[in-house]
Amino acid sequence: MEAGIILRFRIPWNPNRRFSPPSPSLPVFIRASSTSQSGSSYRGPKPTKNLVADFVSRNDDGVRSLPIYVGGASLLAVLFNRAVSGIAPVADASSSQSRADLLALGLAVTNILTGLVWLSIRPKTITPVQPQGVECEVVNSDLPAPIVSEFIWAWDSLSTSTCCRSLVIIYDGICLLQIGMAAESPEDRRLVTVNTDKLMKGSVYKGVMKSGAQNYLANLSLYPGRSELPFLPSNTQAVILQPLGDKGIAVIGGNTVRGFTSSDQAWISSIGEKLDATLGRVNLPRYL
Repeated sequence: MEAGIILRFRIPWNPNRRFSPPSPSLPVFIRASSTSQSGSSYRGPKPTKNLVADFVSRNDDGVRSLPIYVGGASLLAVLFNRAVSGIAPVADASSSQSRADLLALGLAVTNILTGLVWLSIRPKTITPVQPQGVECEVVNSDLPAPIVSEFIWAWDSLSTSTCCRSLVIIYDGICLLQIGMAAESPEDRRLVTVNTDKLMKGSVYKGVMKSGAQNYLANLSLYPGRSELPFLPSNTQAVILQPLGDKGIAVIGGNTVRGFTSSDQAWISSIGEKLDATLGRVNLPRYL
């Protein structure tokens, strides 16, 4: 099977040039054949493997302990060499052998200490947690159906593609949506609703609205402002505060520390702009 592609060149217009019919050599035919010989194999670039990185990842404990073994063996070798070489056991600064032995001892001890540090410092494994609370879907009943469907679309998208497990949307001082996992009241075992007046008076809300930019609390337990978000589950790991223009905010809670990637943050910003545009086209006081 063959395919032919015709490329035509554009000739720049020159009013002083006399017109002449186009040369028949202008069209260029490029033939590309899709037939392949039987038994031919792919000869393009192939993905390479980092054998060292694969070995280290499979033998993490052994690699971390390797400097201890190397340093211990080096230390024993230096002491054995000192004992059988007939040199006085006391180090002599004027002896080149003594200076070499001291240098080797220092390197061996450094290896041992490096191995001990590698064993004591390990990367912390970050795992998702199960939010402690109640599952809810509270939507303002006076909202028009198109806005409700867009809210549900945003929630489905975030909960499916990111670590989002809670979503709260506040606009014009009114809580329009509280969906996902919410905090549980210890008195009546019911969900904790959003107190918009208290939230809007807090420093977290004011800081986001003043800057007009997204605020990402990657590890919520380290921020004192978490007390201003009592409606989220107590073990919420990360929170994104996304402004919706200058009238609202979206509070997005996640179940993983630093679980929202840079791509997730950029995508949430785009969703926030879309929700703001949708809510801005509707005269909310007419419905609420």
